[in-house]
Amino acid sequence: MSASGGIAVENVRRSFGRVEAVRDVTLRAEPGRVTGLVGPNGSGKTTLLLLLASLLAPDAGSIRLDGVDPVTEPARARALLGWMPDTLGAWPTLTVRETLVVTGRLYDLPSTAARERAEMLLDDVGLGHLADSPARVLSRGQKQRLALARALVHDPRILLLDEPASGLDPQARIELRLLLRRLAVDGRTILLSSHVLSELEEVVDDAVFLVEGRTVAADRVAQAAGRGRAWRIRLLPSTDAAPASPPDADDRARVAAALGRAPEDLSVDRRDVLAPFASDAEAARALQALIGAGLDVTEFAPATGDLEHTFLDLRGGAE
Repeated sequence: MSASGGIAVENVRRSFGRVEAVRDVTLRAEPGRVTGLVGPNGSGKTTLLLLLASLLAPDAGSIRLDGVDPVTEPARARALLGWMPDTLGAWPTLTVRETLVVTGRLYDLPSTAARERAEMLLDDVGLGHLADSPARVLSRGQKQRLALARALVHDPRILLLDEPASGLDPQARIELRLLLRRLAVDGRTILLSSHVLSELEEVVDDAVFLVEGRTVAADRVAQAAGRGRAWRIRLLPSTDAAPASPPDADDRARVAAALGRAPEDLSVDRRDVLAPFASDAEAARALQALIGAGLDVTEFAPATGDLEHTFLDLRGGAE
């Protein structure tokens, strides 16, 4: 396997007794980019992250973190990476600030450097006002932010994040996204998992799709947007219709006529007419046709996000 930077995984397997948690995973996560692990619960995402964090050893295959093998050189690997599990195990007697300082000292940071790093990270994750509160009393979202700060305390080049947005409110999710983008621009390799595809789509550059412990594809998010999918078309209701009423057969017929299609090629979902397009460029031309035909279009958007659409297609093909 190449010893280039970032994360490289090749044909990795891991079982627990008769249960094959990771059956065959191959992936690359590049420095300077945010890579998402996409898959439903039970697809092997957390087990894979534990393998990368050197907390489990693979049964077969190879792993490299900036060229370091976490199986044969776990100490070197752990110095390179920041690990954020999906739940924070906080020391019950320590404050938020003390948690970060102690973590820094465990990574051999001098006392002054550990305190300075803790103060900086408290600001970065928005926990400065809770610095002297016991970590055990934090809310779920606050613990997630502390877990991220703890993963960053030794300034790692690789970040492994398991469900980092879980429990965060909308504002905190925006702040997390901005922080991860800033870390990626600085050249770090970031691999994060989530089963909530809308959360991943907001932040990732690349995606690795897992189904039943196997990688079924890897993709650039920008490329995923270019593939065909259904789009929602919502028309302004007629004056005698209720605002939230579903489109009737006449609405579908008018949309179909504007698009040059048969009405049976379109479907209806709640308040919207659904029309498939082969690409975003075709969808843009369709919108022009709808407006040109005099239709009052109030909403025109993909019926699924880029990652969701790609994942559903891949999962369907794997089954």
